[in-house]
Amino acid sequence: MSDQTLPQTRTPDAPVAEPVSGASGISRRALLGTAGATGLVLGAAGGAAGYAAAPAQATPLTSVGSDRVMFHGKHQPGITEGLQARGHLVAFDLAAGAGRKEAAALLRRWSATAERLMAGEAAPHDDTDVARDAGPSSLTVTFGFGHSFFGRTGLEKQRPAALDPLPDFSSDRLDKARSDGDLWVQIGANDALVAFHALRAIQKDAGSAARVRWQMNGFNRSPGATAHPMTARNLMGQLDGTRNPKPADADFDRRIFVPAPGEPAWMANGSYAVVRRIRMLLDDWEKLSLSAQEKVIGRRKADGAPLSGGDETTPMDLEKTDAAGDYAVPLTAHARITRPDRNGGAAMLRRPFSYHDGIDADGAPDAGLLFICWQADPLRGFVPVQRKLDRGDALSRFIRHETSGLFAVPGGAAKGEYVGQRLLEG
Repeated sequence: MSDQTLPQTRTPDAPVAEPVSGASGISRRALLGTAGATGLVLGAAGGAAGYAAAPAQATPLTSVGSDRVMFHGKHQPGITEGLQARGHLVAFDLAAGAGRKEAAALLRRWSATAERLMAGEAAPHDDTDVARDAGPSSLTVTFGFGHSFFGRTGLEKQRPAALDPLPDFSSDRLDKARSDGDLWVQIGANDALVAFHALRAIQKDAGSAARVRWQMNGFNRSPGATAHPMTARNLMGQLDGTRNPKPADADFDRRIFVPAPGEPAWMANGSYAVVRRIRMLLDDWEKLSLSAQEKVIGRRKADGAPLSGGDETTPMDLEKTDAAGDYAVPLTAHARITRPDRNGGAAMLRRPFSYHDGIDADGAPDAGLLFICWQADPLRGFVPVQRKLDRGDALSRFIRHETSGLFAVPGGAAKGEYVGQRLLEG
């Protein structure tokens, strides 16, 4: 967890497509196609519309259901969009005997499925009807390659140096079976059934080419649950994401995306995702007084303002002291340690999900953060910050890093391409 603010971006509400004149029923895909043919934003088909047929007078979707993210673009979806209410992270290993040819066919299938589902359409084959009544709901599907993928496909010479394994950290208690993987897929949506529908379609598309290595489920606050957009809270009750890089920042692309031409060339406009399952020791955390919790973080719990004063966006005064001569923001405070200006300018775009996987036998919740951060180079983003945290972060007593992965996420696919095509067919 780091001291950065997540951009609050929302796709504008899409207009409602008109029913096709003279038809007693209309397919949801036809409604979407009608909107696209007139140059409108897709994803606003009637909420009562099904994949096969719908009433002539379709009920418009709400704003949450109609929001659509485009699949094709300079960058893959699921990186710069705002937090989504539901998420699934899943890693796959290629099956024994599967290589570059099978991987290319799989990414082609996955890309076709993602494009359709993100438009609010049915999966290309054997759709389950799970999301039958819903719109796109800001669905995003993002694909990445792990370190082991390149050896399995004979593409070792194309493996980026930035994908070298992360160093060991003292806070790591990693479960190797739930870490890494040949392929990684991130799914997010603002509706739980839409997100699950995409997860199931991606899993089925894997067929005999790949098997699931691990899978994790997460959530965030639902859109509209607060009176106005605000930085998200984590399961410790803290505002989590203050001072996150914003797309409007002059140096945003340089810090988050691999430049074009990239090195290697197939990673141009791509990014690197560090994925960590960070368990929060909530029973211990919740025993602390409010004042003690705020000193661990370095910010007020109520509004995220630094302990040196002001509001959430006020720059932190690291030299300010209290009446006793102690620093207002303690030297070991999480927000102090993670500041970019204290880490050689290291910056990463955090886009996490919270998780809760039940109650342990001792009554402790298995809950915490599915930490996902994006950067142009993890050796200049995640690694220096985590090394600094390892040396004295007050928060380390209350969290445990249990799984880890690093994935190369190529740039977005152009129309007619699939994700990773420049690597697999280059």
